[in-house]
Amino acid sequence: MQNAKDSFYLALRMRLASLNPERTVLLRGTLRPGILIEEAEAPFAQPPADVFMLRWLGLAADAELSSAMIAMECEISYSTSGSQAFGGLDRGRSLTRMDRELLEILEPSTTAKLDYSVQPPAPMQTQVFWDEPSFTAATTQRERLSRTVRVAVYSYEEQSEQ
Repeated sequence: MQNAKDSFYLALRMRLASLNPERTVLLRGTLRPGILIEEAEAPFAQPPADVFMLRWLGLAADAELSSAMIAMECEISYSTSGSQAFGGLDRGRSLTRMDRELLEILEPSTTAKLDYSVQPPAPMQTQVFWDEPSFTAATTQRERLSRTVRVAVYSYEEQSEQ
């Protein structure tokens, strides 16, 4: 399960860095692509704006198959206050740009599963794949527009993961 979560996150991170190298976040003195995974970061009073934040919600397994399939629900949230140049009046356009970026980094809807507990990461036998994203309506909280997207992520459990 952890290998699938890591592979999904790092695939999206690499795709975002390639698609929009300017979408970054400065965290603990390091400039990184603007996508974070909640469980791997220190708690935030308020998540940073203009960054995609991944949170793992649910987990299910289908053991009836020849190899157990794991299904996980990933929630991706993001918000924006717009740009300073427009006094935040472009926050709707900024949210739409983030919507489009998310759709683009989610395609194709598969990636190789790698074991990131070793260096260099070791390729595994199976793939990680996911469904179409489900977007919620945008919400407003003070100067921020926010959206949450849910994606079901699947992976077969391999012998080495049991």
